[in-house]
Amino acid sequence: MEKAKQTIHFMNVTRLTRVFVKSFLFVLCAFPRSSQAQGTFQNLNFELAAPISVGGGEPTFVVTTASALPYWTVYYGSVQQTQISYNDAVLGGEPWLTLSATGYPGVPEEVIDGRFTPFLQGGEVNGVSTAVSITQTGQIPFGTQSLLFDSAGNPFQMAVLIGNQEVSLVPVGGGPDYTIYGGNISAWAGQTEQLTFSASLGNWAIDDITFSTQAVPEPNTVELVLTAATMLGLQRWRKASQS
Repeated sequence: MEKAKQTIHFMNVTRLTRVFVKSFLFVLCAFPRSSQAQGTFQNLNFELAAPISVGGGEPTFVVTTASALPYWTVYYGSVQQTQISYNDAVLGGEPWLTLSATGYPGVPEEVIDGRFTPFLQGGEVNGVSTAVSITQTGQIPFGTQSLLFDSAGNPFQMAVLIGNQEVSLVPVGGGPDYTIYGGNISAWAGQTEQLTFSASLGNWAIDDITFSTQAVPEPNTVELVLTAATMLGLQRWRKASQS
């Protein structure tokens, strides 16, 4: 009987812990995304695409990078790419970038928002790990606190860099098939810098990049809160089991 009471108490504490964690995540998910000045950066939602085919047939084409991703430069490793795939599947282990578009039933890659979403996949070339990156240089707006973007893919296989420095990312919201990530870039506000999104391995989609005047929690803050919630639950359970 006593053991049953302890079990029920532990379940109640666990339930409270889950509610606490869910409440914290709800606060993160309510992170505001307002349309603010984007400095001199262009095409941050990838909706300026006007793909020009240089091969293939509907719905899959090879297109010029300049027409599919205006203002962005694409690299496989350190090699700039003048052509990318359009509406093609990102498969296998080779470096690959495709721009997916709405209006093509059966296209294997989903568009996150709007009409277009780029998919990056890092891979290997002759046994050498090769990242796939898109970059753009511009002025980060004055007053910027954070960088936000929609993402679908493995967060441990992606990187965002300002210049040569990687930005620490934390999830701040999302939808049914994507996550909104945010990173503190206040140190670069008002400066002209190179912004890079890079996939070292796996399939990574990005969309709706935004410079925001809102601050985001530091990654260790999220980890500490979740750990504290778990420890609180265990501590209460231990006290109950000893009484």
